[in-house]
Order: sequence, then C-alpha cells, then structure tokens
Amino acid sequence: MKKLKTLIIVLLLILSNSLTAQIKLPRLISDGVILQRDEKIKIWGWASPNEKINLTFKSKNYETVANDSGDWHIILPAQKAGGPFEMVLKASNEIKIKDILFGDVWICSGQSNMELTMERLKERYGDIIKNAENRNIRQFLVPDKYDFKKEQTDFDSGNWIAANSNTVLDFSGVAYFFAKNIYEKHHIPIGLINTALGGSPVEAWMSDKALKAFPEAYNEAQQFKDDDFIKSIEISDQKRSDDWYALANANDTGLLEGNEWHNSNINDSDWEQMEIPGNWADTSLGNINGIVWFRKDIDIPKSMVGKPAKLFMGRIVDQDFVYINGEFVGTTGYQYPPRRYDMKPTVLKEGKNTIAIRVINNIGYGGFVLDKPYFLAVENDTIDLKGTWKYKLGTKMKPLQGPTFIRWKPEGLYNAMVAPLLNLKIKGALWYQGESNTRNPKEYAKTLPALIKDWRTNWNQGEFPFLIVQLTNFMESNSEPTESNWAQLRQSQLETLSVPNTGMAVTIDLGEWNDIHPLNKEDVGKRLALLARKLAYKENNITASSPVPSKTTFKENKIIISFNNVGSGLISNDGEALKEFAIAGEDKKFVWANAKIEGDKVVVWSDDIENPKYVRYAWADNPDNPNLYNKEGLPASPFETN
Repeated sequence: MKKLKTLIIVLLLILSNSLTAQIKLPRLISDGVILQRDEKIKIWGWASPNEKINLTFKSKNYETVANDSGDWHIILPAQKAGGPFEMVLKASNEIKIKDILFGDVWICSGQSNMELTMERLKERYGDIIKNAENRNIRQFLVPDKYDFKKEQTDFDSGNWIAANSNTVLDFSGVAYFFAKNIYEKHHIPIGLINTALGGSPVEAWMSDKALKAFPEAYNEAQQFKDDDFIKSIEISDQKRSDDWYALANANDTGLLEGNEWHNSNINDSDWEQMEIPGNWADTSLGNINGIVWFRKDIDIPKSMVGKPAKLFMGRIVDQDFVYINGEFVGTTGYQYPPRRYDMKPTVLKEGKNTIAIRVINNIGYGGFVLDKPYFLAVENDTIDLKGTWKYKLGTKMKPLQGPTFIRWKPEGLYNAMVAPLLNLKIKGALWYQGESNTRNPKEYAKTLPALIKDWRTNWNQGEFPFLIVQLTNFMESNSEPTESNWAQLRQSQLETLSVPNTGMAVTIDLGEWNDIHPLNKEDVGKRLALLARKLAYKENNITASSPVPSKTTFKENKIIISFNNVGSGLISNDGEALKEFAIAGEDKKFVWANAKIEGDKVVVWSDDIENPKYVRYAWADNPDNPNLYNKEGLPASPFETN
C-alpha cells in the first residue's frame, strides 16, 4: 500500500511538472493578432523556470530560456506590413499562432464615447455596417476590470476579431471609423485595442507612480488597495439599492394582483394626461422619484398585423418595462441606451392596441427625453407615438443615493486594462474622455499631460502620437455669456496640445444637446484619422487640425487673434457674421462681441467694453452655432485667452 501511495505521489509530481512546464502566451498574442510593422517585435509569455523555448517564424528559429520566475521573451526583427503569417512556439508543448498580420496598432481608450459600439449606431450607419467586411481591420476588446494592488500582466478574456457585418457591431464606433479612414488611404492592416470604460475619470487610467503628483487621487488609490474596505462599500451599496427597489416594487399599485396596469383591459379612464416626450416634473406629480405608469391606445391597420415590428421609445429616465396588449416586449435598466424593442409578429392585432410602460426613476427628473424618436415601425409603415399619453403614479419614493462606482477609482483601470498592453509595440493612442472630469476642469490641464507622459514612459516607445477628442457640445444653450465647466475642460484639452506630438479633434459641432452620447461617430473618427495622417503617417500636405489661437494682441478697444491651422483660410461656415465671441474687461464680466475675419486673424470688439482684457469663443456647455471654421471644414476650437 505504501509503495502504491509513493507511486501515485511521484506520478502526480511528474504530471504537475509537465503542466507547469508548458509555455503560455498572453491573450494579445493569439490567432488573428495584428503586430506593429516596422518595429522590432517582442513575443513574450510564461513557462516553468529555466524552460527552453523555441520560436519558428518565416522559416527562421529563435530561442530563449525562461528566467527563474518563468518569464521569457523573444525579439523578432521589424517586419513590413502584410500577412497572413503563422508562428510556432515549442517547449514541452506546442502553440501555433495563425492569421498574423503586420500593420499599425492603435490604443483606443477613454470613457463611454470611445466605448460606444457600432450596434448603438446601427440605425444611422446601416449601409456601412452591411458592407463592413474587411479582414485587415481588427479589434481586441479588453475586458472591463480593475485592480488597485498591482499591475496585471494579462487579460482573462479577449480575442482578435476581424470586421464584418456581424462582428463590427461590437467595435467601438469612433475607433472603427478611424480605422476605416486610415485603411482606405494607406491600405495597411489596422489593429484596434479597445480599452475604454464608461464613466471613467482620467485618474483611473494613470499608474501609481504618476498619481503621486496628485495627492488627493493618490491617497484615494491607496484606500482602495484594502479588500475589506472595498467589500464593505459593495455590501452597503448593494443593500441600499436592493432595499430601495424591494420597497418600490412592494408598494407599486400597478403591480397589484388582478389589477396589473400593463394589462390592456384595465379601466384607465381616471388617469391623468401628459405630453410625451417630457418630464413628469411638469405635471401635477411634480419632481418626485418612484414609479409612474404610462398608457396609450393606438389603432393598427390590417396591413401591419402578422409581421415583425419594432418599437422606438427614444430614451427614458431611468428604467422602463414595456408591454403591448399585456405582453412584455422589453426593458432597459438605465437612462442612456436608446429604447429599441423588437416584437414578434403575433404581438400586434388589428384595431385597438395598448402600449403600457412602467418607468422607475430613482433620482433627478423622470420621464421621456426630448428630440428622440418615438414611433412604432412595421416594414416601411410607422405610427408616431409622440403626443398625449395617460399616466398614473405607482408609488412615490425618496431619492436613491447612487453607488460608489469603485471601478472608476484612481489607478484601478491602468493596472488591469493598460499595464498588460505595455509589451506590445503600437503606432499611437486615441483618447476620448473628459466628461467625468468636468467637476474639476482646470485640474485636467495637469492630469491629462501627466497621463500622456505616464503612458509614453511605460511603453518605452518614445513620443508616440496621442490624439485627443475635445468634448462635444452638450446640454441646453444659453442666450447670454456664461461660465461653463465643460468649456473650461475643453480649454484644458486645448492647452494639452503644448505636449509634443499630440493632436486634438474638435467636435463642438457634432454633439446633441440632450444626449451625452451623440450618434455622429463617423465624423469624430474621420477627424482623428486626419490628425493621424499628419502626425503618424507624415502627410504634410494636408490640413488636419482645427484653427486654434496662436497669438492675441490688444489694441485700443479691439482684440486681434491670430490662428494656426487656418488651412486655405478662415471662413464663417454659414456665411453669417461670426458668432459666440465674448469679451470682458478687468472685472471679467463678459458681453457678446462683434467679430470679423481678416486673413488668418479675427478682430473682436464691443462698443460696451472700452479696454478689453479677456476674449472667449464658444465658451458654453452647448454654444449656439459657433461658425468659425477653416475652408477645409474643420471648426475652430473653443478657447479663452487674455
């Protein structure tokens, strides 16, 4: 018996050694990978200590030995763009990497406007999606993770996916349009590494070392290295949310058994009326939180019956459950996604049909967002759903305190979503972020340059191009000059252009007043591609950047602003007088000003300000039609100068 036990132990040890000896590659180095052309390439991974590894590529062999920790790497000579190729690695096991391309690799990072997928844009870009087949454009989607304790070396999921009409739906919209434009111009493979997370501030993407220059963020990062601290917050947040929703559901009159308000046969003759879209704060309910039910009867002709249908309900704040004729057709858990619900052919019937919507709002104004699509579609026939709806309060609730959003805390995303990329050679980085830093916009003029320096240092690849998307226009317009955190953050982004080899896509004309996620991602991608063509691809004969102020001269009662990036000349893009210029004296009380173009300069003045000291352009959350452009069609950046 003892001999048998000893034999089993020996066999287990042999098996264990055999398993640990097997080489392992990072997720990035896998089938379909795009590797950076014209750069020495690092292939890396893990094995047992002192394990010998052999790599075969293009009929040449390369060898190395894992160190005492099991880490190893092999450097391959630079390759020209092309492929596909195969690579074979051997130790005690064998790994074959297939369909390798050499091209340009771009890091695509930031928050939700970078993360926003083509699927969210499919109504706008249906034909582009339909014709997206291109095996030379590929994306690696980095999983959303955080780690406050250490820099990770690999991802727990992720694959390289080539673009086609199905897979492109999971691509970042901005990144895809960028890649599409670069590929159409240069015909080289483009690899997109999509490492972005909605709502994330810039500090979440900075390393521990970089954060030391920002004590508040650094100290917060140290707090979240404590697992017990995180756990206590998660438990508290979850309990608070669970208790709120449990109480709301228990008290919702619309869920009473036998009288559920989603049924088509209930008596709603005593319900009040409200115009949709709109907020119920404007009704007799006032600004309350809780659950409100909405109902509307529509008449369906025979021609629309027995066919698949789609319901578009714009955007709803915050959560909705939608029923037609008592049948559940869809739900969305938070306010930002568009409401698009597909329905089976059996849902609609000829004649009267009833739509019922249960809306749960936990904080702020509840209701239906203006200027969004609200209609029912069957093939080419549509029924407009804007107008009068009936509504009734299900239950009133106190506002729900929001969660802590641990995943947004400083350093966490850098460690988990950037650090594993650092061995990979890249062409450059695209950065669409800033909305979450508008609470402290002046600090962004320090943190964003610090992030750029941090990434460049840690990639150890020189001053690679870093291309920024300036915040777009958002929220309501103001009739008078005003202060604006969004404008101040745009100024911080503008000042970041002092960092070498950076570029900025101005998007002050591409936003939507009622949506922090505007749908025009094609022009954002095009403008980033223009910048890349100039900075990364050295097309020196193109105008790639928006006009930005270069010098300001104060002369008597006039301000003369010189511009860079005027291209073929400055213009008013609508032919009207220049708008959105404001000036102020020492008191910094701004008034609207006159402005006219003189060559590559703009002269600004106001009869109300005799001795101007400050000038602003498009300084607002959502400036009203800023119309200064260059003739190449790029809008001037918003700015303040003195």
